[in-house]
Amino acid sequence: MIIWKNLTDKQQQALLERPAIAENEQLSSQVAGILTQVKTQGDQALFSLTEKFDGIALDSLQVTQAQVDQAKKVLSSERLAAINTAYEQIKSFHQAQQPQDVIVETRPGVVCTLTSQAIESVGLYIPAGSAPLPSTVLMLGVPAQLAKCGRKVLVCPPDSDGKLADEVLVAADLCNIDEIYTLGGAQAIAALAYGTQSIEPVCKVFGPGNRFVTEAKKQLSQQVPGFAIDMPAGPSEVLVIADKNSNATFVAADLLSQAEHGPDSQVVLVSDSESLIAQVEQAMAQQLSQLSRRDIAAQALTQSRLILTDNLATAVQVSNQYAPEHLIIQTETPKTQLAGIRNAGSVFLGAYTPESAGDYASGTNHVLPTYGYSKVCSSLSLADFYRRFTIQEITKAGLASLAPCITELTDAEGLDGHKRAVTIRLEQNSEQNKAQGEGL
Repeated sequence: MIIWKNLTDKQQQALLERPAIAENEQLSSQVAGILTQVKTQGDQALFSLTEKFDGIALDSLQVTQAQVDQAKKVLSSERLAAINTAYEQIKSFHQAQQPQDVIVETRPGVVCTLTSQAIESVGLYIPAGSAPLPSTVLMLGVPAQLAKCGRKVLVCPPDSDGKLADEVLVAADLCNIDEIYTLGGAQAIAALAYGTQSIEPVCKVFGPGNRFVTEAKKQLSQQVPGFAIDMPAGPSEVLVIADKNSNATFVAADLLSQAEHGPDSQVVLVSDSESLIAQVEQAMAQQLSQLSRRDIAAQALTQSRLILTDNLATAVQVSNQYAPEHLIIQTETPKTQLAGIRNAGSVFLGAYTPESAGDYASGTNHVLPTYGYSKVCSSLSLADFYRRFTIQEITKAGLASLAPCITELTDAEGLDGHKRAVTIRLEQNSEQNKAQGEGL
């Protein structure tokens, strides 16, 4: 337990730093080497890097429709039903986000429109380092499907047999994914950005991943013209705000649910109750032994934080400073604390709203900004699969009414060409009117 008020400003800042950023310089160099290899060697690099990092020598990168059909036959009816239920829940929430054109006549004869168009091609990255994530297939595939993106490409690391999980393939089929490749890591992002002999490049890539994937997304978005990423989405993290009335067992379970994602995940508890923190710590120790992924969770817990604040208002300030991917507010009156929240990827209110619900089936999207980027980035939504652009249409009279404003400002900026593009139209219009008058 760490007492917040006993720390200096620098110590507080250091306490809330993400552990995965520590080796940033070395990481950057390693990822740059992978990207160069893919750019210069194409498919050859993909096969080589998959064997190096995933320990499997593949014969082919692309998953066939026969493999997808077989996956549907293998899964139990209960598993298929669960995937379908999650699909419908996510679809329901995202369907309500369909964009509407905004049309405004800003003055007579001047009509401005904001419209949306689906991104032509998208890449969907599905992590599978230590466990397959069909839920992420749905979180990315459903909005891509609803937006009607022209080409939907899914990449996912292979298992020890060189295959993708049946659940991943079934979820992808539900979302009408066009192409599926057995490929992961920074090399997968590079293939989607540069393109190779087997994989055509895409316009934008989506999906969370480890620090190598996140670093690859960042570098490629700066290097490849026209290539975009959804957000910096790296190792998972959760911050829980709790008080003396919180259920310590529930809080411990929420913290462990994120710790089991991976050894570089981070969990933080902030509370104004010393006794609650002690109870949570004890409950985590008891529950940890029951987890099948306890070794992974235990490693993540070495960089966990249990922070004691003087009051819940300070706890909210700590949360805003950390800017968590997931924020759980399990207090007596959670909406009271919610009013002060400014930075969070997704918020879970009350004792019966576990983060797991958002991860799988409440309907909200679980692809969220990490590393404190929730201060400036939003959770994934349907809007991310569209590009928005404006249209303007102006009549002669409309341009004439705007001309004094435009010409005055072009004079102020010394842009004669801009001014002339307006005045030449008005002059020609004036000459035409004069000619017509003389003809009469």
